[in-house]
Parts: sequence; C-alpha cells; structure tokens
Amino acid sequence: MNLLESRRDHAEQTDDRPVRRWDGAASVFVSAAPRLFAIGLRVLHDVGEAEDVVQETWLRWARADRSVIISPPAFLALTTTRLAINVAQSARRRRETFAGPWLPETTDRSVTPETAAERHEAVDTAIRLLLERLTPAERAVYLLRIAFEYPYRRISEILHLTESHARQLVRRARDRLAAERRHAVSTTAHRRLVRTFLAAAQVGNLTELEEMLAADVAR
Repeated sequence: MNLLESRRDHAEQTDDRPVRRWDGAASVFVSAAPRLFAIGLRVLHDVGEAEDVVQETWLRWARADRSVIISPPAFLALTTTRLAINVAQSARRRRETFAGPWLPETTDRSVTPETAAERHEAVDTAIRLLLERLTPAERAVYLLRIAFEYPYRRISEILHLTESHARQLVRRARDRLAAERRHAVSTTAHRRLVRTFLAAAQVGNLTELEEMLAADVAR
C-alpha cells in the first residue's frame, strides 16, 4: 500500500477534485486486491510472483483511462489474469531454454556417451556465462530459482536474503544475462561450479550446491 499512499499524497497537493477522483480509484483497487491476489496465486502457485502481478495490475489501473471502463472489477480481474498467464508462460520458456538441457535424465538408459558429453558441454557453457555476467548473489538466486525452481522463501533461508531482495536479484540477473558486459572467470571456480551443479542434477541432492552458493554470497 505504500505506492497507493504516495500517489494519494501527491494528489492531495493539488485540489479537491483530484483527491476525490484518486481516492475512488484507490478504494476500488483495495477492495479488489484480495481477489486479484487469489487469481495470481492460482495461476502461478507462488506468493511472491502473485504479489508482483498484483502490483503491476495496480500500475496498469493507475495509468488507465478509468472514465471509459464500464466495470472496474472486471477490468482488474482480466488484467491480473493476463499478466499472470504471461509470467507463467515466460517462466516455462526460461526453463525450457535455460534449465532444460542442464538436467540429465538419470533414469534414461538410452543416453549415449556422446549425448552425455553434449549435456556436459551445455552445462559448461551456461555456467561460464553465469560466472562472466552475474554477481555471486545474482548467480546463486538465479540458479536455485530458474534451474531448480526453488520457492523464494527457501532461497531467502539458504542465502540469508529477504524474499523481495531475492526476486529483485532474479530480475537483475535476467537483465545482466542479456547484456554484453563480461568479467574474467577463474578456471578453478568454473570447474567447481560445473561439477557441483552436475552432481546436484544427477543425484538430486542439492546440499553441496546450496552450501557453495551461500558461501560465495557471504564472501
């Protein structure tokens, strides 16, 4: 509600008409917010992402020409649904393009040495990219969230971060991965992270990976 309060304070510095108009818009949104959060949670199954979607819905509502909106509750519900679906589809695409090739099918007996080598090379390349472009905190959160689908609450516990900070780091990591700027990479650190990641993916025990990422963040 901090955003609502700041916007309302701004309106109060003008005249009575904007105040009344703004109070009405805020009141409609606040009344609908529990339902909007429920919609986001139903689609995304993640509290943090549902909260982000509701926040974005508020921004859309604040920018909209509300004089032409016949049913504000319907507008808000539809906007939230569309935003949540977009987030869910985006997350699925990221998993398919980023995490998919990383996770070996240990139960697949048909995996050949050539296929295993290709998978190792894909992991090697992806890990190098993370080391080149992300900070330790960004890298840790991104790996746990995108590659292994950890909930933000669990990530915050492992890395001693707040959930909101963890979400910010994921967004920042995506931006940095799309940029061209790179850092020098330690060969030892690269090999260590590749080995630990592959071990976690193949065996399913992520304790060593969690401890290593947490130690990197704490440095």
